[in-house]
Amino acid sequence: MPVVVYEPTLDAPEFFGSEVTHDLAKFKAERNVIVANRWSDDLADVAAKVYTRDLFKRD
Repeated sequence: MPVVVYEPTLDAPEFFGSEVTHDLAKFKAERNVIVANRWSDDLADVAAKVYTRDLFKRD
């Protein structure tokens, strides 16, 4: 499966060869695994498929 980057502020169709999307709902629905640098409450509804280094959900 290809890598898709969710970044609402990036005004480019690609980031290092990966597709960029601005639609969080579509991103969450279509991805099997989500890798996040930091936890966001926006990911709470898909927490089971989120992997993050932010173990304490604060940094």
